[in-house]
This record gives sequence, C-alpha cells and structure tokens, in this order.
Amino acid sequence: MENQQINNPKIVFMGTPEFGALILEKLIEGGYKPVLVVTVPDKPSGRKQQLTPPAVKITALKHGIETIQPEKLKDAKEKIKSFQPDLIITAAYSKILPDEIIGLPEKGCINVHPSLLPKHRGPSPVQQTILDGDKKTGVTIMLMDSQIDHGPILAQEETEIKQGETASELHGRLAEIGGKLLLKIIPEWMAGTIKAVSQDDEAATYTKIIKREDGKIDWQNPPEKIERKIRAFSPWPGAYTFWNKNGKTSRLKILKARMEDGKLTLEEVQPEGKKPMGFGEFLRGNPEFARNKEICSRIQI
Repeated sequence: MENQQINNPKIVFMGTPEFGALILEKLIEGGYKPVLVVTVPDKPSGRKQQLTPPAVKITALKHGIETIQPEKLKDAKEKIKSFQPDLIITAAYSKILPDEIIGLPEKGCINVHPSLLPKHRGPSPVQQTILDGDKKTGVTIMLMDSQIDHGPILAQEETEIKQGETASELHGRLAEIGGKLLLKIIPEWMAGTIKAVSQDDEAATYTKIIKREDGKIDWQNPPEKIERKIRAFSPWPGAYTFWNKNGKTSRLKILKARMEDGKLTLEEVQPEGKKPMGFGEFLRGNPEFARNKEICSRIQI
C-alpha cells in the first residue's frame, strides 16, 4: 500500500449517538478527517416531537464534512463507493452493515465497540456491564463481518468501572479511550502490521435494545441490583417507580442513589411534571410516600 494511503487514508465514518460523535471528534483532532459521514435520519424528539439531528451529524456539519442520512444502507452504496474509501470506521451506527458495504474499502470496516468483546455484544454494552455489576470493562476495535460484533479483534484496552459511575459517565470515558486507541491503530492497520485475532464465540454474551419500559424498578429485587439499574439507565430511559398519591398513581423518577448499610439511599428524584429535587425535599412535600411498604422496605428513610 502506498504511503499516501497509510498516512492519509480516505475514511468514511458511520455513527449516530454521542458515543459516535466523540469518536468522530477524536478522529478529526488526530488528523483523520473523514471524506464522508453516514448517519441515520433526523428523528422526532421531546414533547413537541421536533425533528432532531443525531449527535454525529451535528459534529460532522460543524467540521464541514459531507453527511448523508439514508433510510436504507443499500441506497448509500453508490455514494460511499464514489469516494473510493480506503477504510470505513463505525462507532454506534445502530444499523447492521450489509456485505456490499463492508466489502467496499480495501482495508475493510473497523468498529469501535464499548466492551471487552466477546462479552456484551450488541446494542447496549455499557448499560449491561453496569447492570451485571462488572468490575471492569473496556473498548474493542474489531474488523467487521456480517455478524453482530463478531469479527476478529485488532486492539483492546481495559478500564475499571468507578464506584457510582453512571452509563452516561462511562460512555464518555470509553469514547475517550476508544478514540485514542483508534488513532494508535489506524496507521498500524493501514500498514498491515496488526494481526487480527478471532473472538472466542463460546465466551460471547449478548445485550438487547433497551426500551422505555425497562426503566421500571422491581422493588422485589435486592437493593444492590436496583442501585445498578438506576446508574445503568441514566440518563435514558431513566429508572422510575409508581406510587399512590392521594388515590392516584404517580410516576417518580429515581435520578441518583447510593448503597448505605445494605439499603438504598435515594439522593435525587423527579416527581411527575416537576423538576429534579433532593429526596429529602420530596419527602417533606409528600410525607405519605414513606407509608409505601413495598418501596420503603428497600430504601433508607
């Protein structure tokens, strides 16, 4: 491969949420500005359901990078091909790449995945590692194939999960780690000095797409499991519970909590239709909440 391709490869980047945007920013900072960015279409968001661009699109446009948002990837094949990419990089793109896209660049497609593959393949590895109570996680850079997070590994970096760390915080840290690792391996991969190592499929675990209803707390679970759920689902979909207020069912979001003496200590909550507040403030305004035996048997009052 010519030095031009090794030192200044033509890269197409594919990603969607904040994790992908942070990786894209690192690429640009490191001198690997993509020739094209592919992301998903704008989607309705918020109470008013206004069309909102994905985080990757916002970053790409800020840096003046041409961006396309195909409904179906097969419709983008010719556009991607026209740029004659040497390499495609994906980070949380949220769609499976067909073989005809994977096969376009000479050096294939590499993916930045926020787990230590083969553990936690799939769409929600950061949330799952917190839910499972893992002590460590990391980032894997892998060569993509037609199966989900299945391809051979090019590089990995491990990190300990900090006490009380939320999914949002861990996502940010792993994006930072992944971006630096990506910058390190791109020239090595382009020069052909990295040997890809196959994953151990027998050790693989899988994650699922998280839905809004997954945030509902089951108070029959151990307090430690509930605390992990609160952190894993911060900020989305958010952990919540229902309670009876003046004869009516009301939703209460649990934004922040910690374990103390074997019980769950709630720190910050958000009542339905109101702003976040400290749990003590909430109790003073809603003393009847303390009479809910199912919830209060699990928390420190």
